[in-house]
Amino acid sequence: MDIRLKRAYDAAARSDGPRILVDRIWPRGVSKEDADIAHWLKGLSPSTELRKWFDHDPDKWDEFQKRYLKELKADEASDDLKTFKNLLAEQKRITLVFAAKDTEHNNAVALKAFVQEDKL
Repeated sequence: MDIRLKRAYDAAARSDGPRILVDRIWPRGVSKEDADIAHWLKGLSPSTELRKWFDHDPDKWDEFQKRYLKELKADEASDDLKTFKNLLAEQKRITLVFAAKDTEHNNAVALKAFVQEDKL
């Protein structure tokens, strides 16, 4: 499975495969048409409380990943997680779309790592 990561503000490409938005809120200033999002899986985004606590602080990255994985395994995420797993099984390539400026410390990076490490 080829999982790509792309900011919502970067242009969509045909090579992206299905584009999955993994943020709880729609990216500011991006039209739905330009975003070319196939699936918006809000349940795969961290809770508002976790997102605010983390605040993209690299010093909190390890703890953020632990808390985020716990949230992904909770009942609230189960429907979107099931949809996500089905997409992974059906597609050769997907692109996780996120809005964060920090391209190294965000939920899409963590989600990709969880899939690759078979933690989900």
